[in-house]
Amino acid sequence: MTTEATTAPEFLAELRIPAQPDFIPAAKRVGATLGSTLGFSLEEIDELGIAIAQACDSTIEACEEIWGPDSGALLKLTYGRTAKGIAVEVEAGAPSPAQRRAVAQRQHAIAAARHNAEMQRMAQEMIRFFVDDFRSSVVPSRGQVRFRMVKYLLS
Repeated sequence: MTTEATTAPEFLAELRIPAQPDFIPAAKRVGATLGSTLGFSLEEIDELGIAIAQACDSTIEACEEIWGPDSGALLKLTYGRTAKGIAVEVEAGAPSPAQRRAVAQRQHAIAAARHNAEMQRMAQEMIRFFVDDFRSSVVPSRGQVRFRMVKYLLS
């Protein structure tokens, strides 16, 4: 693991969107704009957009597993400049305290629904293919879903 991934990135932007697929293009657009500003090539910007879209989609799926479809959950994307590129974190949390209580009730059902773990693993491997560093964390008991990606600017 590189020290780049553990160094806190310089804040560039934050975007909050509903945890719905229709809003993923907004997250990609912010990433593309910031990537362009930082000097990424068109190919690198496209790869970053693919990774952001997949991370958002995976986060939305996790939200639906935890809180059910149309829960009103929000995604928070934080974009930051690193010494060598850009870091993007995708987080989601329960939209209200009532939803947080529902998490505990659904934990057993979530464990039973893990049959699609292979698809989730493949989705994460796809993200890893397009970025230089990727970490994910899904903690249903805490109502936390986080995907962190770093794409390095190649000189």
